[in-house]
Amino acid sequence: MDSDGTQEARGTHANPVPRPAGPPEVPVVPPRPPQAPAPPPLPDGSAFLAWLRAPRPEAAPGVWRFGHRPRPAEELDVTPTRQLLSGAVVAFLVGWLIWSLLQNGYLGNWWWVPFDLIVPDAWRGADSDLGETGTFMVYRGYELLVALAIMVGVARLGRWGEVWRRFVAARFRRPEAQAGPTVPQDDPAQWNELRAAGAVDAAERLAADARSGLMRDVDHARIQRAWQGVRTGRHSLATFSGAVLKDGAAACLHPSGERDLPARLARHDLLTGQVRLGTAVDDVRNPYTYRGAGLALGPDLLGTSLVAVGPAGSGKTGAVVRPVAESLCLHALAGRAAVVVVGGAGAGLGPADAYDVVVRIGNQDSEYDLDLYGGTSDPDEAAAVLAEGLVGDLADPHPGSDTRRSTTVLAQLLGPFRAVHGRFPSVPELRQLLDGAPGPFAALRQGLQESGRESLLRELDARERQMGQPGDVGGVLADRVALLDRPAFAGFFDTSGQSRPFTLKALDHPVRVRIDLPERGHADASRMLARLVLAQFTASVAVREDRSLFACLVLDDATGVVTPEAVRGIQRLRSGNAGVVLTLRTLDDVARPLRGPLLGATGCRMALAGLTPWDGQDFAEVWGKEWTEARDVTDRQIIAETPAGKALHAVRRVITGKAPTARAVTVRQVERERWSASELAHGVPAGHAVLSLTTVQGEHAPPLLVNLRG
Repeated sequence: MDSDGTQEARGTHANPVPRPAGPPEVPVVPPRPPQAPAPPPLPDGSAFLAWLRAPRPEAAPGVWRFGHRPRPAEELDVTPTRQLLSGAVVAFLVGWLIWSLLQNGYLGNWWWVPFDLIVPDAWRGADSDLGETGTFMVYRGYELLVALAIMVGVARLGRWGEVWRRFVAARFRRPEAQAGPTVPQDDPAQWNELRAAGAVDAAERLAADARSGLMRDVDHARIQRAWQGVRTGRHSLATFSGAVLKDGAAACLHPSGERDLPARLARHDLLTGQVRLGTAVDDVRNPYTYRGAGLALGPDLLGTSLVAVGPAGSGKTGAVVRPVAESLCLHALAGRAAVVVVGGAGAGLGPADAYDVVVRIGNQDSEYDLDLYGGTSDPDEAAAVLAEGLVGDLADPHPGSDTRRSTTVLAQLLGPFRAVHGRFPSVPELRQLLDGAPGPFAALRQGLQESGRESLLRELDARERQMGQPGDVGGVLADRVALLDRPAFAGFFDTSGQSRPFTLKALDHPVRVRIDLPERGHADASRMLARLVLAQFTASVAVREDRSLFACLVLDDATGVVTPEAVRGIQRLRSGNAGVVLTLRTLDDVARPLRGPLLGATGCRMALAGLTPWDGQDFAEVWGKEWTEARDVTDRQIIAETPAGKALHAVRRVITGKAPTARAVTVRQVERERWSASELAHGVPAGHAVLSLTTVQGEHAPPLLVNLRG
């Protein structure tokens, strides 16, 4: 970028952005009017401390870790309650019966044989050396040992231990849980890392703010991010400590001055970075460790990108896009992420106050504009990105085909124009050049001749020779640019410095951006702009200097956006600590040769309720097969050969109404699809989805049936 981070990257010298008081990076965010005061603190910090100290055990990918209780890796063979209790009672009665029979001599005196062999004769009889009392205790002691042996046997037979664990010990655990969480030995509210580094005063100030209710989860995450900058050497310990001692929990603020979002609809845990989407259904198709557990997404999963497919009304925006966008905005306030959310106007992507920059394309009241050229000054780079946005969907999706010819045509015009005018052409000027209007071409030629730019003059001559020839893509580009040269977009995409254009070069900073596309009446232009934003995003994150900041593009409707170059760009995002979230109504909105590569390029895939069998087939193929145990049950009629057997079978048939049969069970290992196309199309209830996950470290979670309302 040409700017220093305190003004917009196009160099129009908009009002500078106030820098934060502490170490976090400064996002390229224009100044905003004074915000409403923060909500009053709680009477004490008990709620915040309870959240901070809550257990968050390590778990499988996608499991909501806040308060999670891990389950065994394999499903336990749980005995039904009625069978367990009846078995315990029957075992007790059997033990009591055996003891009664022994006591009354019905089973003989053989059980006294060990007593006669072990106990000396002097201890037995009326003249025992132990006396009457001692002899009595010896005999009763032996009987007690026998009774205990019988009790141990019947206890194991009746599973008394399981009865104790399930019905008695569980009652004691519940009061312990209700008593409240215990303070861990390494209390995170004490900021022991700061104390160990010598910042004791700063740790005391933060601990006091936490106890008094002045600290929120965003504050904790933001200060933790600033402390990471100290540990990596980007900021000094003195600067960090000074900011904390001055402002306490409000130190190191985001340049917008906000410490939270206006409202939250989803459940967030900023300590783990997760946002909860729903609950894994207690279904046999889900692995046992996931059943009943909360399902959540975080940067560790979004870094592999997510594609969600489902018809209108299946919950893509409300249950997936909105929570993810909300979570990323919280991460941006904490200095951890930069987010760009793209969708139609009124799509429900969150209030404008939740974003730093809101670009309303086609709305003349919009305060911000969109830079068509991505904030670059290189004509070749600008041409490549613009060509992808304009005609990327027209490229042959087969390998080896791309938009190189369109890039060349645009570069032949953008280079000479910038050399003469010091800027890139506006939409009307670019349309005239692509149409081959004689006036603009003559002006460009004269300017290049006066400045002695021979190489650029040759570029312009080549463009003139190609115009009108068969196969020239200039006319196609002109038609696409004409979609933006409409009265509704007058004043937008300005390059003269009169507007405030947003450029995706700003993703080096924790910025929150929402771009509203003009879908009504301009569907083709909206799809073209969405492709342009995606192309600029993949190009920008690849050259970021600070990749510790997670960057994410959330595209509410990716219809017509997936191109061969877009798929290749998505594949490169993981190494740049970035990801995209794409939603589609159907995979038919993607060219057939690109469906497999798209599902392969994204690590997280979601199929929502209402999917068509054809879309389900693509998901079934990418999720593959697994070995499972198949049980074949066969009932065979029993033929009696003896008269007694025939009579017995006749009586049984009269009582049960069925012929006597013998059941044979065959167990074998077979390879079956994890989720078939038919199951995805007809077996996913409304409000549910099947979701597979992959972390940036390469860990996988199989397709899980998730209740998005749970």
